[in-house]
Amino acid sequence: MSQSVPILDSLKGWLEAESKNALPKSPLGAAIGYVLSRWEAFVRYTEDGRLSVDNNLSERTLRAIALGRKNWKFVGSASSGANAAVHFTVVGSCRHLGIDPFAYLRDVLPKLRELGANPTDEQLVELLPDVWARRRQTAVAAATAVA
Repeated sequence: MSQSVPILDSLKGWLEAESKNALPKSPLGAAIGYVLSRWEAFVRYTEDGRLSVDNNLSERTLRAIALGRKNWKFVGSASSGANAAVHFTVVGSCRHLGIDPFAYLRDVLPKLRELGANPTDEQLVELLPDVWARRRQTAVAAATAVA
């Protein structure tokens, strides 16, 4: 990131200089206006090390949904569509975290049913994929230490 900041500062200076010469509706003028109007978001990755320089992960994740959109066009009802969105989110989160979605769901769905109709936020947080994965890693580490 330390190398990116001076390059981005130089790029911004060039964009500002060129914006005065480019016609606003020309392809170059439109592109310059687009970047400058979103500059804060464009450079945010230099301020937070958790952020990636690009959004390739998001694009790859959404690609499967975009490719299957015609197949899922008719899900039965609006509530079925909402349920499908929840399922895709859970499976996508598991894949992003390197968790086998089927192992996660086999473990979590019975626990979710046991919570009943009105679980608390605290109970649900314990079943989130990242919390579940940490708990399993801790259990494996403890079992390995004992053995």
